Amino acid sequence: MDRLLRDPRAWGLMAAAMLTIMSNATITPSLPGIEARFQDNPMAATLTRLLITAPSLLVAVTAPFAGGLTDRLGRRRPLLVGLIIYALAGTAGLYLNSLEAILASRLMLGLGVAAIMTAQAALVGDYFEGPERGRLMGYQMAATNIGGLVFVTTAGALAAQDARLPFAIYGLAALLLPVLASVLPEPPRARSDAAGGGHVLDDAEPGWQGVVAVMAIAAGLTFVVFYAVPTQVPYHLQHEGLGDPRAAGYVMGAMMASAAVMSVVSGWIRPWLGRIGTPVSGYLSLAAGFAGLSIGHSLELAMLSTALIGAGLGLCMPTFITTALNVTPARHRGLITGLVTSAIFLGQFISPLASQPLVSHLGYSGAFRIGAFAFVGLAVALTVTLQRQRAVSAQAARAG
Repeated sequence: MDRLLRDPRAWGLMAAAMLTIMSNATITPSLPGIEARFQDNPMAATLTRLLITAPSLLVAVTAPFAGGLTDRLGRRRPLLVGLIIYALAGTAGLYLNSLEAILASRLMLGLGVAAIMTAQAALVGDYFEGPERGRLMGYQMAATNIGGLVFVTTAGALAAQDARLPFAIYGLAALLLPVLASVLPEPPRARSDAAGGGHVLDDAEPGWQGVVAVMAIAAGLTFVVFYAVPTQVPYHLQHEGLGDPRAAGYVMGAMMASAAVMSVVSGWIRPWLGRIGTPVSGYLSLAAGFAGLSIGHSLELAMLSTALIGAGLGLCMPTFITTALNVTPARHRGLITGLVTSAIFLGQFISPLASQPLVSHLGYSGAFRIGAFAFVGLAVALTVTLQRQRAVSAQAARAG
């Protein structure tokens, strides 16, 4: 057994990361039911889709500030406060009586997610080094997807009873609060920096700012395209005669199970595939999955397609954050994780605003086909950009 899995801090970090996947995807099977419940609202179709991505807007706006605070105040306080906000705002959909009010609670949920995600990612960098850090990011991604598999399939069953019931799942944050408070101590490095106790060793890679920028932009664009899955697939399935909420739960569950497996594998194969090969392989798998959705008319093909999408995301996601952490100075880890987090969630928020016009003009199949071409384009663009950045970093290292 990997010794990381005997470290309670690793399990605490995985549990915290698991909550972030719930922030959006958990209520996916509820969307058609929520829209039907508020059908008298003329904006129901748009507002229900925004319920998925509303937290992303607040995360995108506040994550860099939350990351900066974790560098100044330490990691634990932002994490624990984020858990409280998450539990209160996440469960509010159980009793709020208008789409606008539920949307507001989803925005507040984003504040909790920003605090949790930036503090948690910074703690990964503080607690672990080198290959262990990369493996933990893979395990963490696996944990988020296993959690997502359980939560989304459970949400599908709950939504079949009442569209509001999946909001109760967010209460898990309240149960995790005392557990995480006990197993995640404030790291000495973060404690020293927060108290102004001096600078730590500047272990940055030459040209690290450019690498971080590339990773942030790639992560954001990836999620603009990827998030067509949770925001559009339930309606696509309904259009194909698969309107049972459990079908959406199965399809999303296949994606998350595949992503979980690939995330674990990615920590071991990333040294072989390299900084460029890992995300490019992921993009090609994402493209294949979107192509499958564009031609599929059965539940089985939809599940296979989303499994390919999950595998692709499982390769890409750990790479974006791990690469940024590996090249960044230790004293800026909170800020940098906040910037990458902001890019990811900004992409999530933009996604339905970009995909809905495509669906309106091209239909679901046409929109997914455009997504497949977009991922091929991202694979090419990332390859060219990182190769150029590698040359710049090498030149800077020689000059230094």
